Amino acid sequence: MKIRFIFNPRSGRNARNPVLLARARDFIAEHRLDASVVLTEHPRHATDLARRAVDEGCERVVAIGGDGTLNEIAAALVNTPAALGLIPCGSGNGLGRHLGVPDPGRGAFRTLLDGRIREIDTGVAGGFPFFNAMGVGFDAEISTRFNRLVRRGLGAYIRTGFKAWSDYRPSRYRIQSGDTELNTPAFIVTVANSDQYGNDCFIAPGASVDDGRLDLTLLTRVNLLTALPLAARLFTGRIDGGAGVIRLRGERFTIVRADPGPLHTDGEVHAAGAEIDVRVLPRSLRVIVPRQP
Repeated sequence: MKIRFIFNPRSGRNARNPVLLARARDFIAEHRLDASVVLTEHPRHATDLARRAVDEGCERVVAIGGDGTLNEIAAALVNTPAALGLIPCGSGNGLGRHLGVPDPGRGAFRTLLDGRIREIDTGVAGGFPFFNAMGVGFDAEISTRFNRLVRRGLGAYIRTGFKAWSDYRPSRYRIQSGDTELNTPAFIVTVANSDQYGNDCFIAPGASVDDGRLDLTLLTRVNLLTALPLAARLFTGRIDGGAGVIRLRGERFTIVRADPGPLHTDGEVHAAGAEIDVRVLPRSLRVIVPRQP
């Protein structure tokens, strides 16, 4: 079995602790794998490296990085025979947490050999694939600011969020899904494939990555009175029923806003139009996950 490891030296823990690169190489030598390690050199490079790996017959392509690295690599593996492996070492690791993939020091490398293949859905928003969550509104603004930071992590994310919050004003959105239509101001509009952003912050409790549907969560308002209760609900998986929370589930959504603006997919920010089509590609990506006990 031919394996390609793709290592992002600027992702999360990798930037602070490059020992993971040595661990990957040691793992290959220890198990005498037909494998190699390549490093990304610039944004979107991981997608090119993953496509090359598929063209060269790799059966498994392993992302050593965070959700952004995962997104770039997985985009090249959709509807191919190659399976995605995860060594989650970013700031949030939303998809890895949802799938139960352990941290690098707790069995992530071993899962590549002992795990099973799970076919999961892919979301597509405005032509950009996502595997964890996409969003417009405040979370797209946070992603824009967060991506500029040199030092990341949960603390940096919270600090960035508080700074952005004081400046941000909600926009109005029209959202269509099947026979349901919403027309409302919103602070956040997120469409999730998994149940969380990362760091066990559950934006879509109950979401499943292989049910052929996506979960939309809309927060109509966040102010001084609602911010702390909302944060508590997010981190305890109890956002349903919260004030100003609207949840929808479907195979397709159309999101319309007044003007073009940023859109994030798994934390990666893109310029997008005023109308964004979001749809699901059922069970289109093969991922290596731990075997169930």
